[in-house]
Amino acid sequence: MDRLIIGNLELCCLPDLGISDLEVRVDTGAKTSSMHVDNIRRFRKKGQLYVEFDLHPDIYNMEKTVKTSAPVVDSRKIKSSNGESEQRVVISTLFSIGGRSWPIEITLTNRKEMSYLMLLGREGMGDRVYVDPSRAFTLVEGSADTRSG
Repeated sequence: MDRLIIGNLELCCLPDLGISDLEVRVDTGAKTSSMHVDNIRRFRKKGQLYVEFDLHPDIYNMEKTVKTSAPVVDSRKIKSSNGESEQRVVISTLFSIGGRSWPIEITLTNRKEMSYLMLLGREGMGDRVYVDPSRAFTLVEGSADTRSG
């Protein structure tokens, strides 16, 4: 299958979490994908560990929140860009971009000081995309390349 060409910023959907049109910062320097969430609460359902949390799908309207939950797949020590280590919950969810979908792992953290609520790291990209860092929103309707192919 051909790889998608994505820019340094794209719109994605996380359908399992009820999120569409979320701005994601594409970060080839980050190994794991991460997302800003609030009010993380762990609970068990039928013996499986879950987390419930609040998402902010619109960075320009932080009052808008979506409460959702997901099974915990791991807990990892992650070193952030400022050099601090933090133990983070890891969830697996469906990631959709450019008409394609695949499961990715996302660490949940407080990124409220960051410009973007979600980072897409190398593991989440896998062999499915090429990144053109000089472009943004390459997959948004109307902004696609107009070259005939």
